[in-house]
Amino acid sequence: MYRRLLVNGRGTWNPSLWMCLTVLLLSGCSTVAITGRKQLMLVSDAEVLSLSNQSFNEYMKTAKPSTDAQNTAMVERVGRRIAEAVETYLTEHGRAADVAQFSWEFHLVQDPTPNAFCMPGGKIVVNEGLLPYTQNEDGLAIVLGHEVAHAVAKHSAERISQQLLLSYGGGVLGAALHTKSSMTQALAQEVYGLGAQYGVALPYSRSNENEADRLGLIFAAMAGYNPQAAVAFWQRMAQNSQKVPEFISTHPSDATRISNIEKLLPEAMKYYKPR
Repeated sequence: MYRRLLVNGRGTWNPSLWMCLTVLLLSGCSTVAITGRKQLMLVSDAEVLSLSNQSFNEYMKTAKPSTDAQNTAMVERVGRRIAEAVETYLTEHGRAADVAQFSWEFHLVQDPTPNAFCMPGGKIVVNEGLLPYTQNEDGLAIVLGHEVAHAVAKHSAERISQQLLLSYGGGVLGAALHTKSSMTQALAQEVYGLGAQYGVALPYSRSNENEADRLGLIFAAMAGYNPQAAVAFWQRMAQNSQKVPEFISTHPSDATRISNIEKLLPEAMKYYKPR
């Protein structure tokens, strides 16, 4: 991709495009909380939130809220505790501007599929079909911590930014910047694939999933939920998951994920203070 962008038709380096790309990368970088990973950001928070809210509202028009008052209250309670703990941590570590971007919502919907998803800004949906696997509040906290992590790490905005950069590779970078808004909208429709074809947002990359696992364990622990519940939860999920070879999957395999989580637990336990 970089060679296609930086080399002209005669096969020589194009200094002007290299300079444009360098400026773009330097001005569009941000840092993920706790992990410290640098990420490319070519879209603003306001732009991403506007587009994601549109998609989320369309989804909720067809979704059926759960009629189970007890489980609905549990999802909201656990989600709020995690969100409050995360916001406190971010504020205390000089990231109050990030906190201002969140408008947390936690929904339980009538869907037998064991799944959950998060939209930028903190709109999180849990399917009823996931609750037999979470079993209790600690298990649910593993799921909600993971989804909150996707929002905090701005993984959706990062995906859109990466696709924008790939799109720029086919032409002159400066000219492409003028059409960034329309391109962003088109890419957002792809990333927030909440229609009949996908049912939920398109899957994140393996690296994003691994980062969300790490942050999610820490966020659950911050809220007073035992991160050790993650191993049993993923073992239960593995017993009923469709087996997809890891090399063609955007998600880590069940065995790989469980192994990674076991390695991450010592770090997460440092944040754990039982409720």
